[in-house]
Amino acid sequence: MSERRVGLWLIGAFGGVATTVALGLAALRRGLIDPISLVTALPLFEPLQLDAPAQFVIGGHDVRRTSYRQSLRDFQERSNVFEPALVEGCLADLDACAENVRPGTVLQTGDTIGRMADLPEAQQAETARAAIERIQDDLLAFRAGHRLDQVVVLNVASTEPPFELTAVHASRDRLLEALERRQEVPLPASALYAWAALDLGWPYVNFTPSLGASFPAIGEHAQERGAVYGGKDGKTGETLLKSVLAPMFAARNIRILSWVGHNIFGNRDGLVLDDPHNKASKIRTKDQVISQIVGYKPQTHVSIEYIESLDDWKTAWDFIHFRGFLGVKMSMQFTWQGCDSLLAAPLVIDLARLALHAQRRGEVGVMRHLACFFKSPMGVEEHDFFRQFAMLEQYARAGSAAV
Repeated sequence: MSERRVGLWLIGAFGGVATTVALGLAALRRGLIDPISLVTALPLFEPLQLDAPAQFVIGGHDVRRTSYRQSLRDFQERSNVFEPALVEGCLADLDACAENVRPGTVLQTGDTIGRMADLPEAQQAETARAAIERIQDDLLAFRAGHRLDQVVVLNVASTEPPFELTAVHASRDRLLEALERRQEVPLPASALYAWAALDLGWPYVNFTPSLGASFPAIGEHAQERGAVYGGKDGKTGETLLKSVLAPMFAARNIRILSWVGHNIFGNRDGLVLDDPHNKASKIRTKDQVISQIVGYKPQTHVSIEYIESLDDWKTAWDFIHFRGFLGVKMSMQFTWQGCDSLLAAPLVIDLARLALHAQRRGEVGVMRHLACFFKSPMGVEEHDFFRQFAMLEQYARAGSAAV
């Protein structure tokens, strides 16, 4: 396995999550940190012989004129999360990664993301087909230039507004026709990236609530191309706790009356979600977990607010009102605070390793065994974290037996 080289292509390459992924892989490669928070570092996954950090080469698309050095400076000044010595020891690796980043596209991403894009190439008017071909040219050049055995494309870009699907998106043939038309762009950027990757037969994972690969026509296309894909919306903080706590209430037959979750954070993702259109996509994935787990619909409320001074320190306060024995009403409250990008980055590495493994095994279609990583897991209705993780354990054990 040590001779293999694999690529991790990140959409939103200079964002907080992608920057933390790049730094984390470099630090792991140099032996500067241990693999804490990596699910795939658990003994369960060792027999799968997943790709090691030293085997990864990072590239990606972004719409902003910046660099990993600048992103890290912003982190240290605003959130104070990285040790200066750790960053200094990895700068050469990060500079090399930055050379692999290419201009992305803001087609159908909404006004807020569009205003952030300061690369002329990202703003250019082009057809959906032209955008896909440009993305694929970048992907193929990355693979050839670094002599990579495999490449996985992973979306960690800012959240797009909800995209309404039509009959065109229900059929691969209809969508292929629509992609050739000049007068319309039938897909948002997240789905253009997904189509570009899956059309090449490469793995694609959507870590965001954006559309990505979650519509029927692209599922047909992935099957045709023999590609694996998964998503969506990484489960890192408050929703992770919901998916852990709600099963406790269900198992003890305690009736949840209401569950209120208030989220505040101040990074670029928070700024984008301050736009009500973009926020709608996020709330849609966050506010479905509890009722699915307990089997009824308590009153729920989810709020997301941009508080600039918090920077990357996402904070959530949840209030759970429930009824117990003899009808007595009680409550539970918790506060969760975590550095958003550091919670997400190890999961991104996990997903990249597992997606590359799935492709090597010849799997095709949705990677349902990855459900425990997502708020809105594709192909899976189960939201109980422990049952989701059991699916991943079963997959790993079956894979270990096959090795």
